[in-house]
Amino acid sequence: MKSYVGLDVHSKSSVFVIQNERGEELGRGELPTSVEGFSSLRLRFRLRASTLVALESGTMAFFAARKLSELGLSPVVVDAREVRMKAHRPRQKSDTRDAAELCEGLRRGIYRAIVHVPPAEIEHLRNTLSRRRHFVRLGTAQINAAKKMLRSAGLSELSRQHLGTLRAWQRLLQALASHPQVRSYVELHHRAWQSAMEQKAACEKSLGEQHASFREDLERLKTVPGVGEIVALTAIAVFSDATRFPSAKHAASYAGLVPQTYQSGDVNRQGHITKTGSPELRAMLVQAAHTARRQSSPLNPFLRNLTLRLGTRRAVTAVAHRLCRVLYAMLRDKTSFDPSMLKAHEPRATARAARIYRLKPQEAKSR
Repeated sequence: MKSYVGLDVHSKSSVFVIQNERGEELGRGELPTSVEGFSSLRLRFRLRASTLVALESGTMAFFAARKLSELGLSPVVVDAREVRMKAHRPRQKSDTRDAAELCEGLRRGIYRAIVHVPPAEIEHLRNTLSRRRHFVRLGTAQINAAKKMLRSAGLSELSRQHLGTLRAWQRLLQALASHPQVRSYVELHHRAWQSAMEQKAACEKSLGEQHASFREDLERLKTVPGVGEIVALTAIAVFSDATRFPSAKHAASYAGLVPQTYQSGDVNRQGHITKTGSPELRAMLVQAAHTARRQSSPLNPFLRNLTLRLGTRRAVTAVAHRLCRVLYAMLRDKTSFDPSMLKAHEPRATARAARIYRLKPQEAKSR
């Protein structure tokens, strides 16, 4: 008879509940969160190959899922928010109850938000990109802290300098020769910034070594206007297996670039984008969408048309949505970038009309 396992995973130990097809409990208990613990669970209850094991998304979920797969079981990682929303008693939480909820939900097939477990090379790519983002933010924090220090010391003219290079930091330190106390503080931020940039360079070197596994997709995506190496690698890491999405609309929804919808009776409203999924991919796509301001970009007519109707900020978000769908289609179909598929027509209004459109109604009428 078919069995179902609910496993509530923690760093040291995990709690399990096993049921059969009729919902009868076959066992429950606690085991170490290790390969030996998972192996003993299968041997003890004689679990067949491909037995479904439900896990809640969390820090240890991917580790446990990979080890269970190596043992011949079939792990299913469920989004933790859906588990809590569909729990029989949401306000009564315990490890055993969570394992029982996972097992029962898996047996009845009520879960829809299934988390994709990426292969090892994609997981390695995600971790490297994550470390790179961490050091970029750390370096930016040092620049902002140094500029705040300069403004508080009455040196606002020096705080306007760009501090993105080592030479810029050296020029700033030379200019602070007559302010030794401020210079000593700025030197601390300079050292932290330099260390962060060294670690960022190490992460980028590691990314270069990983290109072999994704070279074809990487070179293909880099032909899209505004998409560089980091944007392309982020898209590859987030989408992982593009064929798991039934359509480009689902891929854009996964990235959180679709509007919220409220429809009831005659009311049909759309709000801000959902912002679910990977915030890193959204940030990269929005950054790439800003390059559509260039006249040479094939996305420029599309951006200008949307700017007339929606304004600049919403138009840039819409271009990011279009880029997301384009990158997904290229990964899914293994095709090259074709500008004619963008369907970006020339704007039907002049620049003066666009400027008047963005004015307040009474100001526009006066013209």
